[in-house]
Amino acid sequence: MAYLSPIDYATASDDIRAEHDRELALRGRMTNTKRILLHSPAAHRIYAEWFTLRDLLKPTLDDRAIWLLSKAMAETMRAEIPVTFFRRALIENGLDPEAIEPTADETLLISFGMAIAADANAVPAETWAALKARYDETLLVNLTAFAGIMVATCVFTNAVKVELDPELEMYRRQ
Repeated sequence: MAYLSPIDYATASDDIRAEHDRELALRGRMTNTKRILLHSPAAHRIYAEWFTLRDLLKPTLDDRAIWLLSKAMAETMRAEIPVTFFRRALIENGLDPEAIEPTADETLLISFGMAIAADANAVPAETWAALKARYDETLLVNLTAFAGIMVATCVFTNAVKVELDPELEMYRRQ
């Protein structure tokens, strides 16, 4: 059971209900993590900037690369909800999470994400050199900020012990 409860929409304040409704209008779903974060609309909006940064990465990085990066980070941090969320994204797009052969670019992104998730002080210089040879600094700032929010999401779901959303159950690693 989660340490913090989800909001109760019926008794929530107007600002919490407004943030809830905004999230549903933007993304069409409400997760257990979001329902808990909504106790603070500001915290919810900050965590939701993950989507803004993802969109800034998308002209250069496709969904698959972003999903693999995010899943690798979540696996490194042993964060079941994000791992399962990205497994669902991969599976629903016809990919087997256990059989994917990452491209060279995806392998680099996965290495970067795993290094940040394990110890952001120890990202290898070779990884940075390879990233800088491939991407401009604006993308690298957005990528690093995106990874930071991914780490924060893993920390939040782990620390609070957010319960897995029922719709993710079938995508859980067996």
